[in-house]
Amino acid sequence: MFRELIRKNKALPQEECVRILKEETRGVLSVLGDDDYPYGMPMNHWYNEEDGRIYFHCGNVGHRLDALKEHNKVSFCTYDRGIRQEGEWAWQVKSVIVFGKIEIIDDISLITEITTKLSRKFTQDETYIREEIRQAAHRTLLLQLIPEHICGKLVTEA
Repeated sequence: MFRELIRKNKALPQEECVRILKEETRGVLSVLGDDDYPYGMPMNHWYNEEDGRIYFHCGNVGHRLDALKEHNKVSFCTYDRGIRQEGEWAWQVKSVIVFGKIEIIDDISLITEITTKLSRKFTQDETYIREEIRQAAHRTLLLQLIPEHICGKLVTEA
């Protein structure tokens, strides 16, 4: 159902894809938006190794949510910061693309648990995290991306 990489020698092993999903803080979530136009937006994410799912938080209204209620298939792309080999101008970047379906979660205890874990990717200030969740959790939803296909590759920007 999902296409294979054309340049198989550039494919990343699944373990490397998982590492990138765990370590990188943001990517682009793409949905099928109004009038079937693709709609991609930058999103912070948290990858849960226990269930293999990717979680995002969002408000309870808006274009993204309307699109997801109509069509729950999405793609999510993230990539590392890249490296440059000594003496080279081109960057080498590892990217990961995930195809799957989104489930919308409105359970406040799960929203609190997951957004706390997501927040810890950015700060260890527990007071700040608790206060943000206290102020915003009641108007926040959780998006759970259930992967159907994950692939990654090494890209040389040349």
